[in-house]
Amino acid sequence: QVQLVESGGGSVQTGGSLRLSCVASGITYGSACMGWFRQAPGKERTWVASVSTGGDNTYYADSVKGRFTISRDNAKNTLYLQMITLKPEDTAMYYCAAVRCQRLTEVRNWGQGTQVTVSS
Repeated sequence: QVQLVESGGGSVQTGGSLRLSCVASGITYGSACMGWFRQAPGKERTWVASVSTGGDNTYYADSVKGRFTISRDNAKNTLYLQMITLKPEDTAMYYCAAVRCQRLTEVRNWGQGTQVTVSS
């Protein structure tokens, strides 16, 4: 019943920007901590960022800190990931997820993903 639908992926050149969105349904969104994960071909899925229920607290993996911004609009049941200064190593499938607030990398529900490709 829970559905998370990502959008906004695409292909950009090094240094470019993208904004990913994730629309949630079947969940009490305002009570859900949320996060973004990514997985490159041949690599394990890794945590990128998480945000608290109200959006006041954000957390980032070292690899994206200073370049990515996670945010949310609870009135629209939507999660965002603003990505700037993109690098080829950011190329991956990006997944939206509902996560446990007590353990921000423990996933409760996954979206289907949206592809981000960064070319040099």
